[in-house]
Amino acid sequence: MNINLTLVVQMIVFVILIWVVMTFIWPIILDAMDEREKKIAAGLAAAEKGEKALAEAREKSEAIIREARDRARQIEDQAARRANETIDTAKQTALGEGARLVEAARQSAVTETTRVRDQLRREYGSMVVAGASRLLEREIDAAKHAQLLDKLADEIGRG
Repeated sequence: MNINLTLVVQMIVFVILIWVVMTFIWPIILDAMDEREKKIAAGLAAAEKGEKALAEAREKSEAIIREARDRARQIEDQAARRANETIDTAKQTALGEGARLVEAARQSAVTETTRVRDQLRREYGSMVVAGASRLLEREIDAAKHAQLLDKLADEIGRG
């Protein structure tokens, strides 16, 4: 056989093979590649969407955490203010009670002082009457001279 004829026949078979592949097999391969490209694009889009959702969730969680910390700070400040107010109220109450007790003690001291002075006046008056009766060598009747003795006690009390 002739080499030229073999080459021509091989070229014709090759062209037919190319035509069959281009007509029947190539579209199937291109369709599979297009479908695979779409799946990859959809997967990348979903991944990007997931990353955005994750970033939004992180931002929301950080905002919630910040808000919770601010609220906790506010509650802490409010509790401190209430504690200070309670302490101030207790101090004022204690000061008022202390002042009341001091005033009651003063009143008690004044009352006791007055009572003791009156008692001393009476005893002093009795001693004066006893001394005067010794001087006069006769007894002075305290019941008869009560008014005079009271006047004498008042004069002695005034100084």
